[in-house]
Amino acid sequence: MSTQMTPEQRLEALQIELPSAPASVAVYLPYKRTGDQLWVSGQIALQAGALLHTGRVGGEVSLEEAQRCARVCAVNLIAQAKVALGELSRVKQVVKIHVFVACEPSFCEQHLVANGASELLGEVFGEAGRHARSAVGVTSLPLNTPVEIDAIFEVE
Repeated sequence: MSTQMTPEQRLEALQIELPSAPASVAVYLPYKRTGDQLWVSGQIALQAGALLHTGRVGGEVSLEEAQRCARVCAVNLIAQAKVALGELSRVKQVVKIHVFVACEPSFCEQHLVANGASELLGEVFGEAGRHARSAVGVTSLPLNTPVEIDAIFEVE
């Protein structure tokens, strides 16, 4: 894809339509802007109002399904950023993402799950989408989702 394309044009080229930014499911803000940073709260793999998958990776959820969940989480992160900023071209760079993977104790490929989100952020934001990240295995996540991801963006 051309480096001259806006993030919105890249989304269109990828045939990704941003959903309405998911509402908070508890007492927190979906995003918070401070100075030149936008912090987006943890996003789960909600698609059309329903979870893409439920359960633990390495159990009820395969690695490939978890990667797809991570990609949907990234789409929801982008949707929140769009609401917060109006235009995605105001994102200077994706600084860091934190990827939480609900998994069986023997599952050790959280980094591969995280690639689902990292790859999409790179496709949408180009070089500005390259980021630092953490990928952590946990026992469970809200609503029995297998993946939750939050993000920090540097913005104009």
